[in-house]
Amino acid sequence: MFCTIGDFIKSWTYESGATLKVFRNLTDSSLGQRVDPEGRTLGVLAWHITTSVPGILGQARVPFPVTAGGAAPSSAAAIAEVHEKCAQAVAAAVTTAWTDAQLPDEIPMYGQTWTKGAVLVALITHQAHHRGQMTVLMRQAGLKVPGVYGPAREEWAAMGMPAQP
Repeated sequence: MFCTIGDFIKSWTYESGATLKVFRNLTDSSLGQRVDPEGRTLGVLAWHITTSVPGILGQARVPFPVTAGGAAPSSAAAIAEVHEKCAQAVAAAVTTAWTDAQLPDEIPMYGQTWTKGAVLVALITHQAHHRGQMTVLMRQAGLKVPGVYGPAREEWAAMGMPAQP
């Protein structure tokens, strides 16, 4: 759990930026890539990450100025654009709605009881989880995968170094 909203915002800034880096490597033709016939496509995963930002905050009753919903757009750029707007609105929405002292407060979330701090953790871990799924599908689609927590294979090569095992 986060102890301060400022700590969350620092983490959110990095994590949402990493997600945008992944989204910006998608192509329109890659959005249909899926691991199996029943799995989510790259486009659906990206849109799910995007719509979950206002969705999770809405469930936590944090007023949020950006709406995102409906079917996933067929444009990778459109998904990235909406995600960027959502990501940029998070800090102001959370700072306006909650204080550091309220982070241990419990609220109803999805049929359970979470602390407000746990909601902020979920915003980050949820996107990181699905971002990981996306990178596998991106490799299958032949796309370049950007490094998130360190260089990706292509980035090691660009530095003239072998990819780390």
